[in-house]
Amino acid sequence: MSEKLKIKLSIANRVYPLTIEASQEEGLRKAAKSIEVIIKQFEQSYSVRDKQDVLAMCALQFASQVEQKSIDKADVNEHVEEKLNALNDLLQAHLIS
Repeated sequence: MSEKLKIKLSIANRVYPLTIEASQEEGLRKAAKSIEVIIKQFEQSYSVRDKQDVLAMCALQFASQVEQKSIDKADVNEHVEEKLNALNDLLQAHLIS
């Protein structure tokens, strides 16, 4: 059984205590740092003062990136499947003749 860690992450001037798997620590700390960077960018670019609005825009940005990667992956998978089918057809034609 893996060891649990107690960490504190600061996001938008609030501290969040978490109990996590040791293997999650690096990813969570990087995510918190990314959120802080995006918060600063939104606050500077749009002069937004309400942290909830900034966090909502941050969540939207991350969610849209995840969705876009999913769409891109589906497109790549479809393209690869088409190429494999074409290659299979060529091989079948060659083996039959």
